[in-house]
Amino acid sequence: MIMGVGNKDEGFTGPKLDQSIVIAPELEIRLRAQAKAEGLTVEAYLERLISVGERAEEEMTTLALEGINSGAPMQVDASYWQEKHRRLDERLKNTEKR
Repeated sequence: MIMGVGNKDEGFTGPKLDQSIVIAPELEIRLRAQAKAEGLTVEAYLERLISVGERAEEEMTTLALEGINSGAPMQVDASYWQEKHRRLDERLKNTEKR
């Protein structure tokens, strides 16, 4: 059992430092080992994992919006990929000739 921030009720109501989070023993062993390997406390390791996850989610949202706003929609079907493959083959052939 890892001691830390949490709430045993269904909803999280904010930091309550005297409560614990119950996780499977196998997961706790992995978590402690990974934190130790990185030279971090379990709390610091969890904070970093959450932060990395939040940044990844923000990046995915940004990339999705960039894609949506990148221009007119286009039909991507088998013929699209065949033409793309043909052009790539042509570029590769021209590169090999040099």
